[in-house]
Amino acid sequence: MQVVYAEFRLPKQIKSQSIDHNKSVYIAEPFEKGFGHTVGNALRRVLLTSIESYAIVALRMEGVPHEYTGIDGVIEDMTSIIINFKGVLLRKVPVEGQVSPRGIKRYSFQLNVTNEMIQEGNGNYTVQVKDLFQESEFEVINPHHKLFTVTKPMTRTIDFKIALGRGYCPSERIQLNDPSFSEIVLDAAFSPVRHVNYFIEGCRVGGETDLDRLVVEVTTDGRITPDEAMTHAVQILSLHLNVFDPLKMQQITFDNAEKEDSSDRDAILSKLALKISEIELSVRSTNCLHGANISTIAELVSKTEQEMLKFRNFGKKSLNEIKAKLEEMGLSLGMDLTKYGIDPEHVKEYFGGADLSDFEEEDGDYEDEVYEEDSLTEEEPETEEDEDEA
Repeated sequence: MQVVYAEFRLPKQIKSQSIDHNKSVYIAEPFEKGFGHTVGNALRRVLLTSIESYAIVALRMEGVPHEYTGIDGVIEDMTSIIINFKGVLLRKVPVEGQVSPRGIKRYSFQLNVTNEMIQEGNGNYTVQVKDLFQESEFEVINPHHKLFTVTKPMTRTIDFKIALGRGYCPSERIQLNDPSFSEIVLDAAFSPVRHVNYFIEGCRVGGETDLDRLVVEVTTDGRITPDEAMTHAVQILSLHLNVFDPLKMQQITFDNAEKEDSSDRDAILSKLALKISEIELSVRSTNCLHGANISTIAELVSKTEQEMLKFRNFGKKSLNEIKAKLEEMGLSLGMDLTKYGIDPEHVKEYFGGADLSDFEEEDGDYEDEVYEEDSLTEEEPETEEDEDEA
């Protein structure tokens, strides 16, 4: 059974604009009043809490028994080194078919700092992420991120455990299957989404001015792109709503078509009813239209370019100005007004007849204004006949 609801505004498209590699803006419109907040807040919560990525969850350095100690030949103590390791950003998108992509995996790297490397660094060598992840299945987002500073040659084995998760997980909640001696468990920041802002702007469709435009700004840390984050968030949200499908006893539809056609028609008619004096045109163009007895936009758009150029003192410059102004309004010369129920032969009567009161103050100085505003050019040659009439 299908139930028909009254007209209900639904977004027709979404626009996206990439600010940089890690930040994008998404705009959806129109929403019914209040629905912008409903959708925006739900998306924001999912983006900040439910997007997955990889992070280091455990660390072991050869010769380091616990986290509250210093290391011979290293400037930083172990506590500072742990904080630096928390900032390592690794990207790897898990795809279907991988073997245990979600389990905690152990990786071992050999760090070898020579005396020559220290001398080149004026007495110390800064170990960066790229020194450890030279050959890895992960893409390192911040390869120049500092880990620690070495002041003497050393060779050490550094073991990591990397896991896939979401949100923020303190070390107390991370459970390792085979913890080893001197292994240090880290707090893990899995979420790759740094910031999500949304705000609501006013939106107009036809005569309705109280609709919502939803603007969402998404910033990530590089482990996932904003487009990927938004795609995943929308699907997560949709899947959570699927649980209510068994309650769907009736199929509803919205009676939008007739209302949309009517609102579009009303918007066009409101523009056609405008007087020439209500749009911003130069004095020359305004006076030319006055001389042609054209007082409304409807009368103007019913004329073709050829008909306009036949009017006295009306040239290409005025024509281009009027075409540009009509284009801004979503109109054009030579429009077919019959689909709006207007007979082209009775346009003036349809909109209440000509009202030239707006031109009365300029009428006496008409000819002077025409030639002072814009002297005749090659596009508007002056003829002897025009001089006599003037």
